[in-house]
Amino acid sequence: MSERKNTFRHESLHDRESIQSLLRAVGKGLEKGELTFSDEDGEIRLHPKGLMNLKVTASREGSQNRLTFRVSWQSGQATPKKKKLKVKS
Repeated sequence: MSERKNTFRHESLHDRESIQSLLRAVGKGLEKGELTFSDEDGEIRLHPKGLMNLKVTASREGSQNRLTFRVSWQSGQATPKKKKLKVKS
């Protein structure tokens, strides 16, 4: 049985404090096992569980800086990667 693909995408300008608030909400949703993203154009509800893959990308090119977090998971059992991530603030 194939499930329908459902995609949510949002882009907007925020200050540092509002981004911190959004990231905290994502953390709480991961802890709870339910994440809902919505705006005027749509909504998606995700149910993260089990082992998840985390990909972090940080780059700087001239005055352009970028930080990307990607979290993915599958319904089956995943094989964990043996690398440790270190984050300093």
